[in-house]
Amino acid sequence: MTQSALKQYPETAPLNVAFLGLGVMGYPMAGHLARAGHKVTVYNRSPDKAEKWVAEYGGRACSTPREAAAGADIVFSCVGNDNDLRSVVLGPDGAFGGMKAGSLYIDHTTASAQVARELHHEGGKQNIQFIDAPVSGGQAGAQNGVLTIMCGGEEQAFEKARPVMLAFAQAVTLLGGPGSGQLCKMVNQICVAGIVQGLSEAIAFGQAAGLNMQQVVEVIGKGAAQSWQLDNRGKTMIEGQFDFGFAVDWMRKDLRLVLDEAGRNGARLPVTALVDQFYADVQQMGGGRWDTSSLIARLRNK
Repeated sequence: MTQSALKQYPETAPLNVAFLGLGVMGYPMAGHLARAGHKVTVYNRSPDKAEKWVAEYGGRACSTPREAAAGADIVFSCVGNDNDLRSVVLGPDGAFGGMKAGSLYIDHTTASAQVARELHHEGGKQNIQFIDAPVSGGQAGAQNGVLTIMCGGEEQAFEKARPVMLAFAQAVTLLGGPGSGQLCKMVNQICVAGIVQGLSEAIAFGQAAGLNMQQVVEVIGKGAAQSWQLDNRGKTMIEGQFDFGFAVDWMRKDLRLVLDEAGRNGARLPVTALVDQFYADVQQMGGGRWDTSSLIARLRNK
């Protein structure tokens, strides 16, 4: 039995909700909302994906974000970037055009803090509350309903949103005002970039030294070197398996957000900037869709 099948859903009153964007993250997240008892309407840029979701979970599919959002108590989105987000929210057929006063918009896209603040401001003009809520945990976390969600917005809106988000999360935290969730996600990605590069160098070093790295990973995983990346990616990195997980292309998009924000706030990120270029090397190797742990392939390629 999968962990998803064992998911315990919070007891919340059934709501009319919409979910915009049914990618590798949004598809299972919307599914958990349906399993939790909410009435879910979905929109996806590729209609076939929305129809497939409806066939699996019920609910209904709409042809525009505006139509999907009409009458919803809460609208969720998980799309690609700032431009995609502005399009589904503010475009001619955007969600804000169909949402009722007093409703709530929760965005799970990893985007800039600026666009989060912009949409919070625009929503306020229509009495629509907005929460930026990027996630960590990857595709497996979405499928199993155990994501970590980092939120920015107003406390009243957060308290309304939190029990609903727990349908697909294990931890939901308010970090501060609008944009704070996105800034926290940037901190997360800085950590991930450094850890994966360090793990890549460690494994490459151990292999060059002739060590049994499967055994080494087991040993150091019980000490101070332990991390999620070591536990979940160490063995696959040793075996050169990268056809799963969080893609290098997505990580580079996230690191661009980080480096742009650092340019504004004056933070010095020498390691992050270097690892971003290492990921560019992986892209040049044809690994744009490989998991982020593929940094080790760059070391083996030298």
